Amino acid sequence: MSYERIGGASLDYRMCEYDGSRLAFRGPKRSLDEPYIAVLGGTDTFGKFIPRPYSDRLEDKLGLPCLNLGVMSGGLDAFVSDLGVLSMAARAKAVVVQVMSAHTLSNRYYTVHPRRNDRFLRASSAMEQLFRDVDFTEFHFTNHMLRELAARYPDRFMVLAEELQQAWVARMRLLIERIGRPVTLLWMADHEPDEKRGFAHVASAPFAVTQEMMLQLEGVVSDTVICAASAAALARGSEGMLYAPQEAQAARELLGPAVHEEAAEALYPTLRAALIKRR
Repeated sequence: MSYERIGGASLDYRMCEYDGSRLAFRGPKRSLDEPYIAVLGGTDTFGKFIPRPYSDRLEDKLGLPCLNLGVMSGGLDAFVSDLGVLSMAARAKAVVVQVMSAHTLSNRYYTVHPRRNDRFLRASSAMEQLFRDVDFTEFHFTNHMLRELAARYPDRFMVLAEELQQAWVARMRLLIERIGRPVTLLWMADHEPDEKRGFAHVASAPFAVTQEMMLQLEGVVSDTVICAASAAALARGSEGMLYAPQEAQAARELLGPAVHEEAAEALYPTLRAALIKRR
């Protein structure tokens, strides 16, 4: 699938690339010669089906360009070794990192695709030993694999989930260290951090990330902004999204424009204070 066709023909994402990065981003391509804010994240940050994602709305409020470095199906692994992204983030006036799910990163149990982090590549010997009666060649996506494992082996699944959580904290620390700039962490979801936990919520995003895990990053991140979507924003659903008829189900599973507006509102005071402080 070409990046230009992500999300169908209903919305032109004007995909672009930046020097030094292996990734493709939502355009239009921005100048890196003027001050900007770098916004890193996954599908929600990219803004699939969203005409104006939260980075655009935050730019309006701050009056400063917000470079959308969101990656479709991206997790921490898409960014932590991408020299282009790290360079752009290091030069930014401020950096926002969306909280991304813990299952979209390689760990001691399995390996994901280095850019499309939702793609399952292979199980390790430790994974095969933990789930001895599972044929991992059946799985191509981590979500599908985790749903199956959670349903069939809830006790063993929790061992895997604990590994994912430990790997997430370590990878977040590594990403922030490599950026070398103050980072604002953004929780953007349909629930508060500790409302959906355990294998019963394996389909929830960001999967397996808890308040305790984010607290472990205190002193590493400069701020944490919690945007748990309001009932009113969630009730508006996919209103304002642009997608082809066959993509209606996929659109219903994503956060809509009303939630993106709430995320921009939540980020604004923190980013404004950070920019004033760093002048």
